[in-house]
Amino acid sequence: MKPPRRSPILLLALLTLGLVLGLAFLYLKTVISQPSNYAQSRDLINHIKQLNAQWETEVLKARIAISHNYDPLVMPVQEINQLWNQFDQLSQPEQLHNDPATWKASHQAFIKAFKEKASLVERFKSHNSVLRNSLAFLPTAEDDIQRRLAGLDDDVRLEQNIAIDTYDLLLSSLEFAQVSSDDKAADILVGLSKLAVNKERLPEPLHEPVDILSNHVSLILREQPVVNDLLERITSIPIALRLDDITRQLNQDQFQADQQDQQAHQYLLLFAALLVMLILYLAVRLVRSYAVIRRVNGALQSANEHLELRVEERTRELKDTQRELLGTARQAGMAEIASNVLHNVGNVLNSVNISSEILSRTIRTSKTLGLGKAMQLINQHQDDLGHFFTMDDKGQLLPGYLNQLVEAIAREQQTMSVELAQLGRSVDHIKEIVATQQSYAGAQRLIEPLRIAELMDDALRMNSGALARHQVTVVRDYSPLPLVMGDKHRMLLILVNLISNAKYAMSKLDDHPRTLTLSARVVDDQTLSISVKDEGEGIPAENLTRIFTHGFTTRKDGHGFGLHSCALAAMEMGGQLKVHSDGPGLGATFTLEVPLIDAEAP
Repeated sequence: MKPPRRSPILLLALLTLGLVLGLAFLYLKTVISQPSNYAQSRDLINHIKQLNAQWETEVLKARIAISHNYDPLVMPVQEINQLWNQFDQLSQPEQLHNDPATWKASHQAFIKAFKEKASLVERFKSHNSVLRNSLAFLPTAEDDIQRRLAGLDDDVRLEQNIAIDTYDLLLSSLEFAQVSSDDKAADILVGLSKLAVNKERLPEPLHEPVDILSNHVSLILREQPVVNDLLERITSIPIALRLDDITRQLNQDQFQADQQDQQAHQYLLLFAALLVMLILYLAVRLVRSYAVIRRVNGALQSANEHLELRVEERTRELKDTQRELLGTARQAGMAEIASNVLHNVGNVLNSVNISSEILSRTIRTSKTLGLGKAMQLINQHQDDLGHFFTMDDKGQLLPGYLNQLVEAIAREQQTMSVELAQLGRSVDHIKEIVATQQSYAGAQRLIEPLRIAELMDDALRMNSGALARHQVTVVRDYSPLPLVMGDKHRMLLILVNLISNAKYAMSKLDDHPRTLTLSARVVDDQTLSISVKDEGEGIPAENLTRIFTHGFTTRKDGHGFGLHSCALAAMEMGGQLKVHSDGPGLGATFTLEVPLIDAEAP
């Protein structure tokens, strides 16, 4: 017998693998491609260009003495360095650029031009400060000479000539500071010569002011060309052109990245179309499979109807047990305990109903219905089974279908076995609850020897269903206790109510574990103290004084009788029931205190 053909499955697997590899390739290509930092890089370059223009403006302001503050000549250097470092980090590595060699050359050209300009600006600042100081001092020096000339009693004509020559020299120096030319320089040299000649004709006290004026004029004559030359060199450094080269490289890189993105989008559209086709193909196969499943479910449902009948019979038995339990509780006169027992039985019945529903649903949707269909095909081809299994399309698929059907039926049987086992455990649990209640049926208002630990465990057992359903963790903190004399019915009534209330107080907690702590100890060798502590919603201070009042309750479905009856039962035993809570959300502790009567005492 030839194995069934698997070419459709193989083709589907290869197509899926191809799509996965294609998508992975596009993803990796996107990850390792140049990051999209174009806009941020352009902003940094434009900011650097603005700072460069402001830098040159501040140099011109310093040149024409509009600004006497040289800090603006230093601050752009630091800001441009910071911006360039940010840009340098965004543009790494160089290999990701369209033309790494040109990018590196433009990068180095800007750094060289920037360093050269920073050096020239530093020199300009030094020379210009000296020049500005001399220009600012010229009027003061000239005024000093004029003042001293006015105090001379010598020839008035000489004074006028010297004053005129001094003023002309001052004027020529100021004009030279504005427009440096050879003619102005020659005028200054002539003025200095005249001033030197006039100096010899002046008294000795005027020599020093004349020398000071001459020195400052000479300094201006020397420094002004230097400052002008530095200014021309500063403005001629092509930082803006270097930045334009870098911007052009960024534009080219961005253009190439856009082309790659467009190509990637085209590939993504192609793969998306292939995925749509694959999804449509799978949808067709699912529709066909759904039709097969419906036929199989019908066969399985008819084959397992007897199991559903068994489940219904067990459910009726459980309901009868519930009614018998209610009657027993009423006959024993333990209405409160019976109510809790019935509540626990109801919780177990919820689990029984769930298991019953799962079994019913499993039977209705069972895969065994497909066996009849498969056998019908085999019976139709009894005479040509070899040809049917090797050449016919349905025959080739039948072995695989039977294997799948066997596995599905095995899983259904396992599920039903688990649920039937759960039904058995639930019935045993109900029997245990009923047995515990029946053991106290005749113990009303009877003083008898009691083991407190066993009594507290019985109370827990009667609430076990609700505690398990609400996922409450029970902590037992029992001190060694003697055998005591007490009213078993009243104490059990109180404990069952307190445990039930503690469970309810923690039913809405979702943010931390639900823990119930039961403790029992002897106080001062005279009092038996039993405490039930929860970590639930707590009790407001205004409710602590009226919590044992008849009819008081905070539950929507409460009747306000449970704690009141517990307090009365404690008083009937000569004790008291106390409550403590630190406030809402901090839990509560109920403590039963009764006189200690040692059953073994003489």
